[in-house]
Amino acid sequence: MAPTHTPSAPDIRSVSAPQGANLAARTGTSVVADDAADTNAVGTQADDAIARGLHQRRELAGQVAQALLAGFNKHYRLFRATCQEARELFETGQWKRLQESNMDRVAFYDRRVLEAVEQLESRFHADRLDDETWQQIKLEYICLLTDHKQPELAETFFNSVCCKILHRTYFNNAFIFVRPGVSTEHIPSQPPAYRCYYPLKSGLRTALAQIVEDLALSRPFSDLGRDLQRVVRRWREFLPSPLVLEANHQIQVLSSLFFRNTSAYVVGKVINGSQQYPFVVAILHDAAGGLYIDTMLLEPDHLAVMLNSSRAYFMVDMEVPSAYVSFLRTMLPNKAKDELYSILGLAKQGKTLFYRDFLHHLAHSSDNFVIAPGIRGLVMLVFTLPSFPYVFKVIKDVISPPKQVNRDQVMAKYQLVKRHDRVGRMADTLEYSDVAFPKQRFDAELLDELRRLAPSLLEEDKHTVVIRHLYIERRMVPLNIYLDRANEAQREHALNEYGNAVKELAKANIFAGDLLFKNFGVTRYNRVIFYDYDEIDYITACHFRRIPPPRNEEDEMAAEPWYSVNPNDIFPEEFGTFLLTDPRTRAVFMRQHADLFDYQEWQQIQKRLESGDIPEVIPYPKTVRFAHLYGAGRPHQAPVRLRAPRLQPMSDLPEGYDDGAPTGRRAPFGRFSIDSD
Repeated sequence: MAPTHTPSAPDIRSVSAPQGANLAARTGTSVVADDAADTNAVGTQADDAIARGLHQRRELAGQVAQALLAGFNKHYRLFRATCQEARELFETGQWKRLQESNMDRVAFYDRRVLEAVEQLESRFHADRLDDETWQQIKLEYICLLTDHKQPELAETFFNSVCCKILHRTYFNNAFIFVRPGVSTEHIPSQPPAYRCYYPLKSGLRTALAQIVEDLALSRPFSDLGRDLQRVVRRWREFLPSPLVLEANHQIQVLSSLFFRNTSAYVVGKVINGSQQYPFVVAILHDAAGGLYIDTMLLEPDHLAVMLNSSRAYFMVDMEVPSAYVSFLRTMLPNKAKDELYSILGLAKQGKTLFYRDFLHHLAHSSDNFVIAPGIRGLVMLVFTLPSFPYVFKVIKDVISPPKQVNRDQVMAKYQLVKRHDRVGRMADTLEYSDVAFPKQRFDAELLDELRRLAPSLLEEDKHTVVIRHLYIERRMVPLNIYLDRANEAQREHALNEYGNAVKELAKANIFAGDLLFKNFGVTRYNRVIFYDYDEIDYITACHFRRIPPPRNEEDEMAAEPWYSVNPNDIFPEEFGTFLLTDPRTRAVFMRQHADLFDYQEWQQIQKRLESGDIPEVIPYPKTVRFAHLYGAGRPHQAPVRLRAPRLQPMSDLPEGYDDGAPTGRRAPFGRFSIDSD
């Protein structure tokens, strides 16, 4: 008999399946089954590890997304609180606090972004997260925005935080919102964004009285009956007569008042069938402390100039800002959404939309960026894309004499303008960092200028030019070029506008510094706007002087002044030496604004500002104010003729469109400059 022994385990790789099974049965071993079990166990462990990793990544992404949204919600809560406080400040006449609150609000956004960055980096080490985690963070964030009231603003906040953490090569990829991820259409709010009133049902005056009551102003009107009569009369004068009423006849009014400076504004439109008539009603305080309606703006150009980014941003309490922007676009269809967001105080959202429009324009155009035409300045290198109505301004690395400013000082001046009330006379600017341009779209001369004058702000590779910091403004016709081409009527109007611009800026405590015509521009509304900010200063920081008379003939003939000149000294009588070299210009300007050359006039403005006076700079012509149109008393109550059936078509209201803005700069005579960008 063969001796018994324990067979060694066979090599299952060399045994067929049946043989292996029989062998396992004969020997009492389960080699194949054991190996399969081990393989399954390893696979299960790997799957579990992957699942745990995915779960941890999603959990981390959800936490980061929630922290980001909490940062935005804090920002918008504070934003709304400031806007809500504006009502109380208006009603109690605390104009200084209202202005300061509006100025401080400009910095809210950047503070909240920095807070969010610090929190994400300290809690989650956000700067070390991998690409897959950032993609998951964005997806989790989108889920959180599904029922959010301000999703577009929250997306912009997400972009701002991410761009502080990530390298800019990620700016145009899936990690940020290059395009909106959540719709802003028809987001409900409580109360609704606008209210509707039906004059056919209740009567026009009853509807108007109800509109005023719904404003819920605690300070009473001095003579509301008079004011409503004036509104009705203004309507009668503006609308077609006789007015044929349609079945769909209503007045729509935005639920929140618009506050700015010493005024509150009711914004709405009258709908009559297919026709729309937008309006803005201005409410002010009278000398006795009561409220009164100062005017009702109906002309499209008046509305476009009043609702414009060349002024301080409005303070408006909005639960759903996209609904307000949609409403305003029906009033001013040629206003871009980015400007409408900006005038509502949401400048970062305006920048986001502007940049999207810019990328869209680049994709659908082929012209090149070129150096902006005109005199080249000492501070800024300015270029433009001819098919795009804006200019791009880059601070030079070396600012040549006689300029006495550096990059930080110039940036501080631009920030001052952003925060200050621009009173419709200073162009708003969009400030960007790390902007990538397609290199093949740059004119060779422009690229050479950038390399030579601003190399520290320039990065290049084969396909891209990146500018680390720049400003963007609307393009305008420089005033000096406009005057060269103007007829007599245009010249007179432009010079009067220029003088008014200097005076209105002074009332707002801004001395333009460089008063040369080339640093002012003419908008499409024929308004004159200042756009050269590198040497502006507060009026209260300036020293306006009279030039001392010469002591003798040698003083008069000397090449150097016979009197001392300190850094903040300004000699208004010298302005004409540089401004009014053309006899035609001199004759017109001296007739209109000779007081600008009187140092005592400037000193009087200083005294009023130092006393705390808030001068009234109204954003519409004096000729449309009710006091000008109808006098101080109660107007004659003219009937409004209304017909219910439609008997004739109504004429279309002419459309208004955007205001503009551009580029410009100086060398001092005291504080006065004779050169410009």
